[in-house]
Amino acid sequence: MRVALAMLGAAFIVSSNPTPSLPVASPNPNTDAAGTTRDGVVSLTLEARRVMWFPDGDSLPGRETTAFAEPGKSPVIPGPLIRVPAGTEVRLTVRNTDVPDTLRFEVPGLTQQPGAARPDSVVIPPGGTGELRFTARTPGNFFYRAAGTDVLSQALQIHGLLAGAVVVDSVGATIRPDERVLVLLWSIDSAAAGRPVLERSIFAINGLSWPHTERITATVGDSLRWRIINLNADVHPVHLHGFYFRVDEYASVLPPRDGQERAGRMVVTERMPGFSRMTITWVPERAGNWLAHCHFALHLVPPRLLQSPSLAALAGEGAHASHAADGSSNHATMGMAGLVMGVTVRPRPGERIAEPEPGRRQLRLVAVQDPGFPDTLPSLRFRLEARGGAVTEAGPGFSPPIVLARGEPVSITVVNTLREPTAVHWHGIELESYYDGVAGFGGSDGRVTPIIAPRDSFEVRFTPPRAGTFIYHSHVNEIRQHAAGLVGSLVVLDRAREMGADDHVFFMKATRTTPVDGAML
Repeated sequence: MRVALAMLGAAFIVSSNPTPSLPVASPNPNTDAAGTTRDGVVSLTLEARRVMWFPDGDSLPGRETTAFAEPGKSPVIPGPLIRVPAGTEVRLTVRNTDVPDTLRFEVPGLTQQPGAARPDSVVIPPGGTGELRFTARTPGNFFYRAAGTDVLSQALQIHGLLAGAVVVDSVGATIRPDERVLVLLWSIDSAAAGRPVLERSIFAINGLSWPHTERITATVGDSLRWRIINLNADVHPVHLHGFYFRVDEYASVLPPRDGQERAGRMVVTERMPGFSRMTITWVPERAGNWLAHCHFALHLVPPRLLQSPSLAALAGEGAHASHAADGSSNHATMGMAGLVMGVTVRPRPGERIAEPEPGRRQLRLVAVQDPGFPDTLPSLRFRLEARGGAVTEAGPGFSPPIVLARGEPVSITVVNTLREPTAVHWHGIELESYYDGVAGFGGSDGRVTPIIAPRDSFEVRFTPPRAGTFIYHSHVNEIRQHAAGLVGSLVVLDRAREMGADDHVFFMKATRTTPVDGAML
């Protein structure tokens, strides 16, 4: 059970039988601070309510859960935003309006007293009221949450979606108009006996799941600032397509790793464990449509696939057929869900998107399926073919490394000999949006990245601007195609040369998807 709980998110749904009369919770864009200010003190009342939530729009079935509301206002998911300057006293009144459980409410990191064993908190029985006061002394990103008394709620540290963001600004700071506060949520439905049903997981950003999440619009050269708060107990590696972003601030309940304690790091993916927070800044340097998303494939699976009779079917024929039916026109919206955001970057006035120069080096990346493997556990892989006939193989279920040179244009023709569509994303490479590999979304108006259908091909052009070790991988039906082998290493050297005897590439990937005690590993 320890492994299963580690895979669960931060939401325990109070009932799998929705009550039609419940109030509807609205998505919270986290743009307006809640509460009232008087004599430098911010006062806010939060009511814990049972609600109906529609993360995929009103046209699809909703879900019963719990959420916070201000008195006289609609409940919101995530809860009302608390945003104050450093040094502000905050007075919170929390009412357990109709949640049939005793709640423990806390604001970790802000209510901690020196020498205390745990953050100060307040216990609120059904129908009861509690108060919590603290002074927000330290600038940064924080959160509040309420947990229940049942074993699962305590393990997940949140009851339903009773949680929200807290932002403490530096004294005198001006809130930038391009800034966003993005809260990552995970909701899990439950059966009548209280057992979590992972097949009915919903992942959301600010209360909405892709493709309903906010679409951000910017212009080349803008500086964007995002505060990302992981308000659930699971890990989310946050990846930005096509650009590096700067991590200005990082905080977590766990010890930092991989240099996370160093502010100012430039990355394309940042690992965010449960209840971690970060502030990032990035500058879009090329126009087009781009994605930012969690890089765990299971967190991007559309509900129709998660709700298959068996989670193991995600890697089998059902997922194969469903994704094959998505086609090129709607793959981005039909083939992904959950923790995804879209960013449209417009060119500067008068600027035109330049076509990359034809690659001086020409390669073919051929997607093949090895015979003798069942379709429920296939062996897919890429074969690399260079001009002149040289072929690089990596064996069944694995794709070979691609070695490029910094500053040298390359043309890579992806050839699909599979029975299912695919597309290739060049993870960590700065290139034009059209070649980024997001079928049905990448590119710009009038020129959208196609999916690579069976017996079809797609030419990718880019010039690697920096040396390093990256990856390339399928961006269609990732759970099936990654595990099957459509993922490999991409090495960019400072100058054109072959990898020598002292160069070693170690590549690790999942080779199968197995349900374990209700969880997916």
